[in-house]
Amino acid sequence: MGNLHGLHRSHHAGQQSLAPPAPPSSLSSQSGPHMAVEPYCHLDSSLRSLAGKAEGFGRAAVGGLSGPICHVTSLADEGPGSLREACKRPEPLWIVFDVSGTISLSSFVHVSSNKTVDGRGQRVKITGKGLRLKQCVNVIICNLEFEGGVGPDADAIQIKPKSNTIWIDRCSLKNYHDGLIDITRESTDITVSRCHFINHNKTMLIGADPSHVTDRCIRVTIHHCFFDGTRQRHPRVRFAKVHLFNNYTRNWGIYAVGAGVECQIYSECNIYEAGSEKKTVFKYITETAGDKEKPEDGFIRSEGDWFLNGAKSCLNHEGKRHVFSPTQHYSEWTVESQTEKLKNYLKHSTGWQNLPLPSDQHPTSA
Repeated sequence: MGNLHGLHRSHHAGQQSLAPPAPPSSLSSQSGPHMAVEPYCHLDSSLRSLAGKAEGFGRAAVGGLSGPICHVTSLADEGPGSLREACKRPEPLWIVFDVSGTISLSSFVHVSSNKTVDGRGQRVKITGKGLRLKQCVNVIICNLEFEGGVGPDADAIQIKPKSNTIWIDRCSLKNYHDGLIDITRESTDITVSRCHFINHNKTMLIGADPSHVTDRCIRVTIHHCFFDGTRQRHPRVRFAKVHLFNNYTRNWGIYAVGAGVECQIYSECNIYEAGSEKKTVFKYITETAGDKEKPEDGFIRSEGDWFLNGAKSCLNHEGKRHVFSPTQHYSEWTVESQTEKLKNYLKHSTGWQNLPLPSDQHPTSA
């Protein structure tokens, strides 16, 4: 992985606590604790270098690595050259855009298995409805904008049911009628990174409702994301195991992170900056699982988090005993200390980026 700027900690299998801070060996001798190094910085060097490079639970996602390049040549909702046409094809594809502009969707675009939807090189905004990942595996979604979804079930990215091995990276998401990202109904092994969430109420839901006890399988990593004035659900979790690290959440309207029935949330070196009124960071939400009689909430473990402007963690310290360790599930990840440099990076370098489309080392065309 690319090195992160600031102070680094590396994690390895079997480790039970944070290792002492140490600069990684891959940094040059000129780099120091105040040197900014972008995460995943080398992954734009070639088109398919994203494949398999996510950190966390979605690390195995290679998307359309084994397939040809498929060019979206039309901003139409459907038909030849459209995003919808590309996403429904059954074979592995690395989907790129030859056009910039807005794609207005009348219904969800269903993304089939083994696809990369790669928005680098253009500025593509999706509106009306969003992308639905339904019973699919191995998907990467990168560098898109989502804005202005309409309808009672309009999510920007909806992952349900039974989808897995997914990476959502560098997307800007705002102002949908329902959620921005929903992960429910036994969908698991997902990483969300470098995304910018803004102007929204119910931002991210993980776990459908207390009756869906099979959501106990859900595992999600969220890192280097910027939750920018969104009201709640950063995320809101039921049943799932969720690892949050190096995110910046500011000026929420109700609470920052919601812990519902049986969930386990490991919050590591995040920045929580309260607005002028609402100060609660971690909210425990009591619910009754569908196969139990006694109501309960979730568990949260906070390690190295930074609480600013009067933010109140409101932690129940039982979480330290009940929350999973990420080392039980993946051998290493990179995390840095919470600093002003990290905050500034996340303010300016998350969401859609004006990037050229990298060249393909093995150029093909569909």
